[in-house]
Amino acid sequence: MYDVQAIRKDFPVLERVVYLDNASTSQTPKPAVEAMNEYFFRYAGNYGRGAHRLAQQTTEHYEAARETVADFFTSEPGNVIFTKNTTESINIVAHGQDWTPGDHVITSMIEHHSNYLPWVALRARGVVLDLVEANQEGIVDPSTIETAITDRTKLITLSHVSNVFGSVQDIHRIVKIGRKNDVPVLIDAAQSAGHMDLSVKDLKCDYLAVPGHKGLLGPQGTGILILRNPEELRPTTLGGGAVEWVRGCEYELLEPPARFEAGTPNIPGVIGLGRSVEYVSALGVANVEKHVVMLARVAAQKLAEIDNVTVYGPKNRAAVVPFNVGELNPHDVSMILDETSKICTRSGYHCAMPALQSLGINGTVRASFGAYNTAEEVDLLAGSVSLIATSLV
Repeated sequence: MYDVQAIRKDFPVLERVVYLDNASTSQTPKPAVEAMNEYFFRYAGNYGRGAHRLAQQTTEHYEAARETVADFFTSEPGNVIFTKNTTESINIVAHGQDWTPGDHVITSMIEHHSNYLPWVALRARGVVLDLVEANQEGIVDPSTIETAITDRTKLITLSHVSNVFGSVQDIHRIVKIGRKNDVPVLIDAAQSAGHMDLSVKDLKCDYLAVPGHKGLLGPQGTGILILRNPEELRPTTLGGGAVEWVRGCEYELLEPPARFEAGTPNIPGVIGLGRSVEYVSALGVANVEKHVVMLARVAAQKLAEIDNVTVYGPKNRAAVVPFNVGELNPHDVSMILDETSKICTRSGYHCAMPALQSLGINGTVRASFGAYNTAEEVDLLAGSVSLIATSLV
């Protein structure tokens, strides 16, 4: 049985607010925070940098987190790189390979800026960028991607779930298209990891970019990049901890993943992330998905029934519900929800301006759901939005 009230006890902030901004960042459970506190209070040392007991304990806990993440995504520990967020993970892929003029990248018009701007920037190096369209519900037809492939296509990169629409892309079909045409595929799992089952072994994507601080319930400043073939990508940062040896102007890199993690990492964050992944795993990803999808779809239906409220995205959505109230500014609506009902929502372009521009609107209010949200909170959201729509529109 999925006991949401028991889960909520691990998130004290939920006693103060109705938190519906999980697509931006989720709350972190007590066990993960306690794991980070234990690091600071009991064995804080640097990772992989010494023979003393604290350094050894630190390294053991850090690598245990890597093994936890690898197991969760059915990957190998050596293929798991810790980063600071999905943005950094995607940029490592963008800048970690050689590009020549005429190389071709395919992405969509509705991507988060983090899976959009790195590829746009490559145009300065002669890379050709294809931006495939999505329909009005934010669904990308995989056949448009297959049609866009050329003999110079070097990468297909797409979000699993749109942070604007809540739409779910058919990534299994898209990865199969990529493999059939010998084109690597990057999946931005910012809105799906922790909310949907993601097995790298089954999916067979070449790159999986994941945030620690959303569906995985980890601390901010943590991210994951899982590489199918780590040897095919070069590090974008060099320094301490990444090299086997240095002699004069020559050096040899360590084996992956160490070569991709130069410098002192976010040690407490990674340790906390490992514990939060264990927490999500214990809840059961299938249970979490069923719960958040149910909340989102009920919320979308209730909001759509209110006069002067427009809800965007598909009926079969993930945990994201964007909407507008008449002609009211989304920021004003979000502020009113906070001030009157302590409901925390996101407002604006959601770092995906081309996606909102495709709808001809200047932003939305976005309610997004996490493992700890309740049906009562959905009712409160709908009631509060109804009052705004009745009194201000």
